[in-house]
Amino acid sequence: MQCAARGIGVILTYNSHPKGADGAVRTIQSGGGEAVALKLDVADTGSFPAFREAVAAALAATWDRDSFDHLVNNAGYGAFNPITSVTEAEFDGLFAVHLKGPFFLTQALLPLMADGGSIVNLTSATTRVATAGVAPYAAFKGGLEVLTRYMAKEFGERRIRANAVSPGAIRTDLGGGLNDEFERLLAGQTALGRVGEPDDIGRVIASLLSDDSAWINAQTIEVAGGYVI
Repeated sequence: MQCAARGIGVILTYNSHPKGADGAVRTIQSGGGEAVALKLDVADTGSFPAFREAVAAALAATWDRDSFDHLVNNAGYGAFNPITSVTEAEFDGLFAVHLKGPFFLTQALLPLMADGGSIVNLTSATTRVATAGVAPYAAFKGGLEVLTRYMAKEFGERRIRANAVSPGAIRTDLGGGLNDEFERLLAGQTALGRVGEPDDIGRVIASLLSDDSAWINAQTIEVAGGYVI
């Protein structure tokens, strides 16, 4: 929403909740923006060539363009399980969505990305603060932070910047959302005394995509209100 508010056209994706995606498109359009929703399963790398074609078609039909400027890798889901009981299937599922998927999706979409564009990868404050029960998730988010630096290095010839945003506790549905007790615990561990809201993250992403951040590259920015400092 923050990107659309700044005049950026948005192609958003959904996996299993088309109604939610359609609602987001309507909200953007009601504010005078342009948006399209496309289905994408980030864990299914075999679907990426067809998705690239769908993106190309949406760009031509909605914006009369053959390229896009910005890529935000934001797909994810939460899982809570200690290392001693994580199954291989759970491990592989988290890997597919949080590291393998962003790697190969970025690779697939690069031919459509304009020179001088920017990439933002969403990671997590759990890469800095160890939280029991989320080891695979945090490990793959840490891998995505490393991948971000390599993207910045390898795409620099095309003047494409790559940065990561590392949220702390945010009021979303990820991992089942926050109950009151858990929210109080997290707020008490945060210097600013609350959990984050989606717009706290959206504003930073929109800023990183803009020319205001044209000299910020290969960085991971924690957006957590001072979580466990």
